[in-house]
Amino acid sequence: MLKASLSILLGLLALGQAADTTPGWHFVQNGTSGVLALEAIVVSPTLAVIFDRASNDPLMINGHPAWGAIWNFQTNTAAALNVISDSFCASGGMLSNGTMVSVGGNIPAISAATDGRMAIRIFEPCTDPNGVGCTLFEDPETLHLATTRWYPSSLRIFDGSLMIIGGMHENTPFYNTDPVNSFEFFPPKDNGVPRNSSFLARTVPVNLFPRGFALPDGRVFIVANNQSIIYDIEAQTETRLPDIPNGVRVTNPFDGSAALLPLSPPDFTPEVLVCGGSASNDQIPSEQLSSQDPASNQCSRLTLTAEGIKQGWTVEHMLEPRIMPEMILLPNGQVLITNGGRTGYAAINSTGDPIGASNADHPVFRPELYTPTAPFGQRISNEDLPTTDIARLYHSTASLTPTGNIFIAGSNPNQMVVNDTIFHTEFRVEYLNPPFISMQRPVLSNVPQQISFNEQFTFDIDIPSNLPASNIQVALMDLGFSSHAFHSSQRLVFMDAELSSDRKSFTVTSPPNNRVFPPGPGFIFVTIDEVTSEGSRLIVGSGASPPVPDQGVPL
Repeated sequence: MLKASLSILLGLLALGQAADTTPGWHFVQNGTSGVLALEAIVVSPTLAVIFDRASNDPLMINGHPAWGAIWNFQTNTAAALNVISDSFCASGGMLSNGTMVSVGGNIPAISAATDGRMAIRIFEPCTDPNGVGCTLFEDPETLHLATTRWYPSSLRIFDGSLMIIGGMHENTPFYNTDPVNSFEFFPPKDNGVPRNSSFLARTVPVNLFPRGFALPDGRVFIVANNQSIIYDIEAQTETRLPDIPNGVRVTNPFDGSAALLPLSPPDFTPEVLVCGGSASNDQIPSEQLSSQDPASNQCSRLTLTAEGIKQGWTVEHMLEPRIMPEMILLPNGQVLITNGGRTGYAAINSTGDPIGASNADHPVFRPELYTPTAPFGQRISNEDLPTTDIARLYHSTASLTPTGNIFIAGSNPNQMVVNDTIFHTEFRVEYLNPPFISMQRPVLSNVPQQISFNEQFTFDIDIPSNLPASNIQVALMDLGFSSHAFHSSQRLVFMDAELSSDRKSFTVTSPPNNRVFPPGPGFIFVTIDEVTSEGSRLIVGSGASPPVPDQGVPL
């Protein structure tokens, strides 16, 4: 027992996350990000890429401030990444071949950067655990979007490419007054011509960073402002769904957040959860809005079947209102709600009474957990969850890590790096550690590096002797791209699994096809009796560059 406890402690120390080894939820501060973590995406078992705008961040590269970095989860340090274009308020995701793509951005405020509004940034799969030799590729002259996009969203779809949604053309201070009411794709479809969207046109001026999810039939659910649709990529049709109840608006600059709830076999029935935002009127000039206007505590849930859509949204309530929350899927199927403020709006210095330059106030310091399978009225709780002392308002990020804890960074409701205001530029990195981080955990081994759809595969597991293995969950997850209170492409698909009689191996059935889980990289986590393993990264599908053909079998 002493040997096992020592092993756990040494492992936590190696990760720099062992401030408290008492089982329970804990916030742990560890490291500084070097550049503001305005956007973040996990790109390997040990690394994340973070982006800021071209600003005056302290981390330097090539004689000027860096606005991109590789974050190392093992050392809790940042290494500068050479970004050519201004990645301010961009989006991104992973392709079917494991390549990370960042899209969009802004007109730079410093001369070291180029215009990022049409930018496409490529980060190839990085195998070195410390990111040595891993670089970002850009060629603005030949590799770019079809149109300028600032504040777009993106998501990986069934053919392994990225769908890019909305945004604005020019820099506007608050509302979307110069909208990009179209979709496009990377790699391009339709000979590179964007597809116009009547949905985006009618949801201005509060439709920046639309929240979109790939559904298990290949269509896409999108919510913007207080409206939602299902978009059929192949038929190029928009089907309007019921509006978000009670006039609550959930996209920038009235940011709520959203998540596609875990998909489970055999039916993989899709449900979406939309939380937070604001019920303010979107026709009020921003200077007449207040940083003290209450945010919404509403959570709205919709089952995306014919019967569920007919029944409409079910309304629940968080324990605290939140503008700019993040919603993170956990491997056991729960949803962590973190970050944000109780009042105000997103954006900078555009309400009538900003706090410093912040349009939001009263940070929410305590996370909440949403349990989708719990009875209605009993799904949301903050019991046993800790309180941080770091405000995470505008330009904050959060992500599940391959270790199984939650990486939280950023917050900068200022135009550039500012240190002498109440809501200053925040470089401190936190981890929110679930209770199992300080416990003996299941250990996966011999996990395939690549699996096909609709196949059985096996891997080994070492299960702590104190776990009876009465409750087993095997989750395949896309950890997503965090930007502006939303986690693009975040996904959890539970897989059928059978534990061997000697408790040493699993036989698992992969998702039936590339629509249930869009082809590309993912992580497998195993949760046994609420104790979760570290994630094991693999490629799902052929691993070919997009667009890839349908794989597996239809539902």
